[in-house]
Amino acid sequence: MGGLANLKSATREPNAKVASGDPQRALRIRAAWIYYVEERTQQEVAEALGINRVAVTRLLSEARKRGEVSIRVHSDLAEIIRVERELEQAFGLKRAIVAPLSDPSKDPTKTIAAAAGRYINQTITHNMTVGVGWGRTLHATLAHLENRPLKNVRVVSLLGGISEAKRFNPAEFAWQFAELFDAEGFLVPAPALVDSNQTKISLLEHCGLDQVFQMAEASDIALLSCGGVTSLTTSYRLGHVSEAERQSLIAAGAVGDVLYNFINEAGAVVDHSVNSRCISVSLERLQRIKERVLISGGAEKIAIMLAAIRTLQPTTIVTDEATAGRLLESAPR
Repeated sequence: MGGLANLKSATREPNAKVASGDPQRALRIRAAWIYYVEERTQQEVAEALGINRVAVTRLLSEARKRGEVSIRVHSDLAEIIRVERELEQAFGLKRAIVAPLSDPSKDPTKTIAAAAGRYINQTITHNMTVGVGWGRTLHATLAHLENRPLKNVRVVSLLGGISEAKRFNPAEFAWQFAELFDAEGFLVPAPALVDSNQTKISLLEHCGLDQVFQMAEASDIALLSCGGVTSLTTSYRLGHVSEAERQSLIAAGAVGDVLYNFINEAGAVVDHSVNSRCISVSLERLQRIKERVLISGGAEKIAIMLAAIRTLQPTTIVTDEATAGRLLESAPR
C-alpha cells in the first residue's frame, strides 16, 4: 500500500478552526491511518469506521489530494489518533476521542468537555432520544454545544435531582441541555438519594418514575460520566454523600459511581445502603441503551473508569491523553 504514510496536520491551535470548517477532516485522517499505517484493507477500514467501502475510497483519495497523506508520520494529530486506536482495540470501543492535554498534572475537565462538545454537536440530530447523566465534566460541555433547534428530540435525565439550587444539579443540566436543542425534557421528579429503600420502591412503583426510566432505557444514546470516591468527586464535594458514607463505601470495596450506582473494581454494584436509596437508571438498563458514551478523565478516576468500562462496555469514550495513557497501562492484555 505504498509504504508508511505521512498524515500531515496543522498545530493544535489551528485545529479548532479546521474542526468547524471541515468536519470530514478527522474522518479522513482516521481512515488514512488505519489504511496506510495499520495496513488494513479498505473493507476493514469501512468496518472500523462504520461506513461503506465507497466512502473509504473517497476519503483516502481526498486525503491524498489535500496533501494529508505522503510518506511519513510526523504530526501531533497522528499521535493522538494512534492513542485513540489503541484505546479502541484494547477496550472494544467503536470510537475513542482523546483530547490533547499540555500539562498532565492539570485538571482535564475543560479539555475533555471541549472534545465532548464537538462530538455531541456532530452526533445529536433529529428524531433522537438522549439520556443524560451529570457531573462537572458534562456540565462544562454546555459551553461548547451549538444552540440549534432539532425536530422530535427528547432529553431524558438518568437520575434524580437535588433539593438545593446548586450549579451541578442533574435536573438543571438536563433542562439546559434540552433547551439548547429545543427538545422536550423529561426530568426525574425526585431526589437523587432518598431516605430508604422503601421510599425508593414507592416512588418507582406508585409515582410514575419508572416510566421515565423506561423511556431512558429506550434512548438512542446515553451521555455518562463517572466519579471516584476521593474527596475530589462531585457527589462528595457538593455534600450529596457524607464523609461517613464515603468511608464506608470504600470499606465495601467501591472505587466510584456511575449515576450513584457505586461499583467495585470488577464493575459490580457493592452492598451498601446508598445503592439501595439512589433514584437513577440501573446499570442493567444502561447496558441496554444502544450507544453509551463515557465522558470522563483525571488521575483520580482511573479505577472507576476501568470499572465502568467493564460493566457498561461503552461504545464511545471521550477523555484526555494523560488519562488515555493511564487506561492503556491498565488495559487487559
